[in-house]
Amino acid sequence: MTAADSGEIRSSVWLADRSAAPARRRSEAPSGLDRERITAATVRLLDADGLARFSMRRLAAGLGVTAMSLYWYVDTKHDLLELALDSALGELAPPTGPDGSDGWPGRLRALARGYRRVLADHPWVAPLTAAYPNIGPHARAFDADLQRLLDATGLADASRTGAHLAVTQFLHGCGGTIRRAPEGDFCLALDVLIAGIEAKSTP
Repeated sequence: MTAADSGEIRSSVWLADRSAAPARRRSEAPSGLDRERITAATVRLLDADGLARFSMRRLAAGLGVTAMSLYWYVDTKHDLLELALDSALGELAPPTGPDGSDGWPGRLRALARGYRRVLADHPWVAPLTAAYPNIGPHARAFDADLQRLLDATGLADASRTGAHLAVTQFLHGCGGTIRRAPEGDFCLALDVLIAGIEAKSTP
């Protein structure tokens, strides 16, 4: 559950039971649209105009349909924003070291830099990450990649949990300054974080 703009508590789009949708919605939906096309258009509109200017009416105009047509595929604007968020996270590639090695520090650097690129390319991702639960398929895949990296450190359970928290807080926390902080500063901070994990993982 998450708090929407008006203060009400709403469920995530990823928890909705789509199979329970009325047959009318499935059989009489406007032709030429689907969730994937609408989500892709949402990402483009957010990139072009920003989160503050996003609206269902503007999205519909860009697709050449009425705003009501969109509600055959999603229930609310918040559903679309969650779908767009996970779509952007789908741009992350599986982490590999710069030399193709499997060493966890190099793979963690690649994962973190990839996440930074997503935040830089899509400035609206950072605020949506804070506003919505990250439980879409791409968000879960990202977290699974991170968990596998931390498993490779050899840290004990409690330390691995702490390292996971430190990495996720670091990545999410850099969202607000991503366009202002030079990449060198980001990489230096990342190196310090990795050095701390290495120190904990050393017997």
